[in-house]
Amino acid sequence: MIWFAAYVLAGAFVGVLAGLLGIGGGMTLVPIMAALFAAQHFAPDHIVHMALATCMASIVFTSSSSVREHLKFDGVDFTIVKRMTPGLLVGSLLATSVSAWIPQRMLALSFAVIVIFGATQIILNKKPTAARTLPSAIPLFLVGVLIGAVAGLVSAGGAFLTVPFMLWCGVPMKKTIGTGAMMGIPLAIVGTIGYTISGWRVEGLPDYTMGFILLPALVGIVCGSVFTAPMGARLAHRLPVVTLKRIFACLLYVLAAKMLWTYW
Repeated sequence: MIWFAAYVLAGAFVGVLAGLLGIGGGMTLVPIMAALFAAQHFAPDHIVHMALATCMASIVFTSSSSVREHLKFDGVDFTIVKRMTPGLLVGSLLATSVSAWIPQRMLALSFAVIVIFGATQIILNKKPTAARTLPSAIPLFLVGVLIGAVAGLVSAGGAFLTVPFMLWCGVPMKKTIGTGAMMGIPLAIVGTIGYTISGWRVEGLPDYTMGFILLPALVGIVCGSVFTAPMGARLAHRLPVVTLKRIFACLLYVLAAKMLWTYW
């Protein structure tokens, strides 16, 4: 019960971030879950795989909860969702399906590098100049594949890449956060399937796993996040989000440093 309570608290924390910043929460949650799994002495060669998979599954619920609030503020562009989602799904499925063959150390270090990049992007707060309009179907599909693959590897909803891309293509800021969160839902569903498939026959995993997904941890995260994600979405329209994003970026630096220290 103590560990389950820890999962609930982690989910509640990430739920606020998901609603507030339009993220799936994976970049924050993965290092936390990896530390909790390591403390319980779960499969030592697959702790990062399990953390990535469990967090990817949780994004389905955290993003869904926050999207409901963004819809109330007309914050989702469904045209962009329809055009980018197919590529995101392909990229996510490719990355997560092969995750079992990627050594844990390489996964952890890749995660840390991508998180550092994302944190730097947030802390600089440089909004890309609207240099063009959205590309045609094929280029947009290829961009989606690339973003989906990166998001799958770090168990993120992809908003840290889709939002800057949409801004660069002239999409209003009001629409980008909600649209990014909406696209994170199907991306996370397919990523969850990929992590389930890749971990299905792996030996030595703890009880109550589905592939690489630890079900008790998933339930705890969801219990905490579904209540706090709507709160975060409402706060996004009231609080100085720029300041909060910089605080969040500093947190990402700390978590990335922890992953580097642990798995270097």
